[in-house]
Amino acid sequence: MSLDTVVKDIREEANARAEDIRAEGETRAEEIESAAESDAEEILADAETAVEREIDQLREQRLSSAKLEAKQKRLEARRDVLGEVREAVEDELAGLEGDTREELTRELLEAASVEFDAGDDVSVYGRSDDQALLESIVDEYDGYEYAGDVDCLGGVVVESEQSRVRVNNTFDSVLEDVWEDNLQEISNRLFEQ
Repeated sequence: MSLDTVVKDIREEANARAEDIRAEGETRAEEIESAAESDAEEILADAETAVEREIDQLREQRLSSAKLEAKQKRLEARRDVLGEVREAVEDELAGLEGDTREELTRELLEAASVEFDAGDDVSVYGRSDDQALLESIVDEYDGYEYAGDVDCLGGVVVESEQSRVRVNNTFDSVLEDVWEDNLQEISNRLFEQ
């Protein structure tokens, strides 16, 4: 073998070896690139899922917040309407006249009188506009006297020092009891759903 043949064989072997290395490099580069693309796709999918989840959470929070705000406004409006109804009832009670006012006042005084013993000195207070009415009614009771006015819509406040009892039978107190006992029913009637 000549030197040229040896050189040629070495070259061919080196070229073949270089070709194998290049092919291995390309295969390895393709594997790395494929793995990187796969990782990138996975990272992108995870990021998209996280963004969608965050969007859903924000949407849910905003929806919940809007629902809560709407509920609060509805409750405020209901409270306002109930307040207006209460004021209208108070105005009606304050405006009662004649036989109706006298009958209610008599019933409230009679209901209060059972709390006092015979012989007690009983003081009766009421609305200043009802003074003449109250004076005529208390004349029918022994030991009772009209003692002055109290700020109320009508009715009576009755007290006795001997019994140490004070009974508030004003229209206001009766309305308060009735209002509290029937608030749910009033609300249901006003806001039927």
